[in-house]
Amino acid sequence: MKRKSLSATKKTLNFYLTKLKDPHIQRLYKDFSNNLINLDNKNKKIMVGVSGGSDSLSLLFFAKCYSLKNKAKLYPVIIDHKMRKESTNEAKKLKNILKKNFDIDCKILSKKRTKIVKNIQSHARNLRYDLFFKECNKQKIGHVLLGHHRDDLIENFFIRFLRGSGLKGLVSFFKNPSQYNGIKIIRPFLHISKKELSIVNKKTFSFFVEDPSNSNDKFLRTRVRKMLKHLNDEGLNFEKFFLTVKNLSKSDHVIQFFVEKNISENSKIFNRPKKVILNKSFFNNPDEIVLRSFTEVIQSISNKKNYIRGKKAIGLLDSLKFSSENVKLTLSGCIIEKISDSVMIYKEKR
Repeated sequence: MKRKSLSATKKTLNFYLTKLKDPHIQRLYKDFSNNLINLDNKNKKIMVGVSGGSDSLSLLFFAKCYSLKNKAKLYPVIIDHKMRKESTNEAKKLKNILKKNFDIDCKILSKKRTKIVKNIQSHARNLRYDLFFKECNKQKIGHVLLGHHRDDLIENFFIRFLRGSGLKGLVSFFKNPSQYNGIKIIRPFLHISKKELSIVNKKTFSFFVEDPSNSNDKFLRTRVRKMLKHLNDEGLNFEKFFLTVKNLSKSDHVIQFFVEKNISENSKIFNRPKKVILNKSFFNNPDEIVLRSFTEVIQSISNKKNYIRGKKAIGLLDSLKFSSENVKLTLSGCIIEKISDSVMIYKEKR
C-alpha cells in the first residue's frame, strides 16, 4: 500500500474513532452495536440504506464505525426513486459528498421511471424494499439496516390507526428485525428520537439532505407529523405513548404465538401442486386468531408481498362459516373451496 494511501486510511480511522469518544455518541453506538450481535453474517457485509436525512446519516456513521472496529465490509446504498426530476442529481451529489469527505463509497440503486398518480409513498416504499432485496441477494447479504427511529414508529401507528388497521398493523413497525422476502430488515433506532439522532449528525458528518416531500401536505405522513407536533405542544407525553405501543406489541406477540400454533396443528401443506387443507378445528378459535391464520395461509399460497385487507378476508370467512353447502370462492389470486368440514386453498390459474 502506498504511503499516501496509508496516511488517508489512518486519517479516516482517526476521524471516526475520535468522534466515537463523545459520551452521547458512545452511548448510542453501544445500543446500535447490540442490535448487530446476533447477525448471521458469514461474509461480514453490512448493507445500510442511506437517504441523506440526519437519521440515515447517523446510522451510516455508526455502521462505518462498526465496520472499522469489526473488520466488516460496509455496503451503503442510496435509492433513486426517479419520482422527481431532481432525484438522480441529488443521489449523485450525496454519493460524492460521502466519498470525498468521509471515505464512504455508496452504490446508487434505481429502476426505470414509471408514472405514479396515487399511493406515491406506498409505491416508493415498495420500490425501496424491492431494490434492497435484489441487491442483498446479488451480494449475498442477509440483512439491511434502516434508520427509522421512535418518531417514525409513532407516526406509523397513527397512520395505520387513521386507516382502520387492527392490532397487527398498528404495531407492525415495532417488530425488529422484520422480514422482507427472506431478507432481515433491522432498525436499530426504534427507541431513539429524531432529536437525538440530529445531535449525532451535527457532531459527526455535520450535513444532511432535506427531503422536499417532508413539507408536502398532500402526503398523509406529513399531515400526521404536523398533528403530532401540535399534540406535543399540548402536552402529549411521547415517552409514555412509546411504552403503550411497546405493550401493544407484546400483546400482538402473544396472538401471533397462537396463530402459528393454529396453522401448525390444523392445516396440511402440499407442495406439488402447492395447496393447503384446513380442518374444522382451524376455525374453532377466537376471531382474531382465525383471521390472522387465514390471511397468512392465503399469503403463503399467493406469494404476494402484502397481506390481504381484513374487510375482504372477514367477508370470505363469513361466507365459509355460514354456508351449509360446498362453496368455491376467490381471493388474492387464490381459490378457496369448502368441501364438507374442510377448506382447500390453492393458487388460481391465470
